[in-house]
Amino acid sequence: MNRLQNRLHFLIAVACLNAHLVGAATYSQQAITVDAGGAHAASASYSEQSSIGGISGITAVAAEGALAKAGYLGQIYDVSGIALTSTPASLAESSSAQLGALEALDDGTYLALPADSITWGVDSGPLTGVSPSGIATADVVAADSLAVVSGSYSNFNTTLDLTILDTVPDNFGTYAGDGLGDDWQMQYFGEDNPLAAGTLDPDGDGQNNHFEFVAGLDPTDPSSLFTVQIAGDSEGSPQVIFDPVVAGRTYTVKYKDTLDASTWDTLLNTAISSSGPERTITDTSESSTPARFYIVEIE
Repeated sequence: MNRLQNRLHFLIAVACLNAHLVGAATYSQQAITVDAGGAHAASASYSEQSSIGGISGITAVAAEGALAKAGYLGQIYDVSGIALTSTPASLAESSSAQLGALEALDDGTYLALPADSITWGVDSGPLTGVSPSGIATADVVAADSLAVVSGSYSNFNTTLDLTILDTVPDNFGTYAGDGLGDDWQMQYFGEDNPLAAGTLDPDGDGQNNHFEFVAGLDPTDPSSLFTVQIAGDSEGSPQVIFDPVVAGRTYTVKYKDTLDASTWDTLLNTAISSSGPERTITDTSESSTPARFYIVEIE
């Protein structure tokens, strides 16, 4: 009878543990906290070391700005869609990135999907393709461009925007290697236009395309010119006035005191002022030479 009674007490104790109830006529038990791996429980009649296995909870995923969950003994949810990811989110031209996919659940969480379970495609933009394992490869571009990748899984379809970065400025199509920025040629001439060649002057203003690119001008507008004037301030100091000054260029004023000199020297003693796209460089060197000649170099 004692063995049967002890066995019954043990079964009751286990049932109480499973139901989170404590108490019986023949024993008492302190409340315990059970972590993800279980804990030790004891009474006057038994001692038990139990484990409830690998239960995990909901984890915040900072990189995705979402929640991920896994390992519940029981969880009820519906898949509401899929989401696509890219590492990195922006691709340099001619480089590749690993795409990924997640099941979007109706409780606001996500579950990862194998990349090769997705049917990948290119909706638009400069991508040479996406492999079955989700490797996206960027094409050569003339300027930063948008590409759109598509992904299908089960009955769900979605897209992902990627930015393709123009990291090499002179490598696009027939404009590659001609010394002019591909984005500048595309802006004014479109793709594959022979009028964009550096030695040509399609607007007939006397400044060829190479110069107009360096000076940041519009090669299709004859009124778009780089001009240089020589003047003097109120104290008689020479001034070099040039226009326009555009972003991404460096302007250096150089001089000679005689045209027979073999080199141009950089003008160092100056005062600089600007008004809109016009810049004035005042020569403050107080030279005693009877004449001085100036040029403006643009890089």
